[in-house]
Amino acid sequence: MDIKELREKTPLELERLLVEARNRLREMRFKVAAKQLSDVREIRETRQTVARILTLIGQKTEGTAGDGDKKGI
Repeated sequence: MDIKELREKTPLELERLLVEARNRLREMRFKVAAKQLSDVREIRETRQTVARILTLIGQKTEGTAGDGDKKGI
């Protein structure tokens, strides 16, 4: 999934997508172990999608925390 599409999602939708992506990743790992998955590149793409979702969730929760500017960090 493209980052632009993910940015338009709400945090709740991102959480749902995260669960789905992690389940898909788990299923792919089982298929690789059973030598049923021919395109192992899908695993990398799914891992990158999970990372993008986690990054956006972190950014959205950080933005709503109300900590103000973090210039001192």
